[in-house]
Amino acid sequence: MNFAYAIFTTFFVSAVSLVGIFSLLINEKILDKLIFMLISFASGSLIGASFLHIIPEIVEDKESIHVFYYVVFGFILFFILEKYFHWRHCHRGKNCEFHPVSYLNLIGDGLHNFIDGILIGSSFYVDTRTGFISVLAVLLHEIPQEIGDFGVLIHSGFSRLKALMINFLVSFFALAGTICGYLLSDQIKELPDYILPVVAGGFIYISSCDLIPELHREKNFYRSIISLLLFVLGVFFMGLIKV
Repeated sequence: MNFAYAIFTTFFVSAVSLVGIFSLLINEKILDKLIFMLISFASGSLIGASFLHIIPEIVEDKESIHVFYYVVFGFILFFILEKYFHWRHCHRGKNCEFHPVSYLNLIGDGLHNFIDGILIGSSFYVDTRTGFISVLAVLLHEIPQEIGDFGVLIHSGFSRLKALMINFLVSFFALAGTICGYLLSDQIKELPDYILPVVAGGFIYISSCDLIPELHREKNFYRSIISLLLFVLGVFFMGLIKV
């Protein structure tokens, strides 16, 4: 029965990625303004998720120096991936509108969803109450993250419908994680300790090297202040929902 609960609640968590469906009801001009705000919020959310959630959670259980090695590895890995995407899509000196950050974000989000699934599955393996508490914790940080992810995809050139569908498909990495977490909970207890710091390093890279530079391109003083406030709000919100 607990396995059924784990699968059902994971589907519910995955449905949160459809939050972007509201964008289909908004006209293009309003959406353009919202995307700038979402990018600002997303960059702060990624920093907050990394430094206030992921890294502290792992440091509690592991030697901190080893954790930060993995964080640095994740940062370097995402740097290499972005270089690969640039080489793959913008070769021979051609200019293109391709934004590697969209694929970097999907990779990081997919890994993060997988870990969330492991958390849900292994928690329901323990007992139902622990499982539902874990689902609530995942939902609290997933909602702002999914809003930001959708904004990043739109900013990177995806159509609204394509961004919505891809974000939804990537969310199902959580289902794979839930199944692994439940069925292999005794064998993979330490797996998140190695993957999560890499994800944190990737999120730090995406925010600091891809999203924040985009915010610096804004020359309008009023919009710059708004972007700064939304960035801080993203960090603050991730700290506020820490459970």
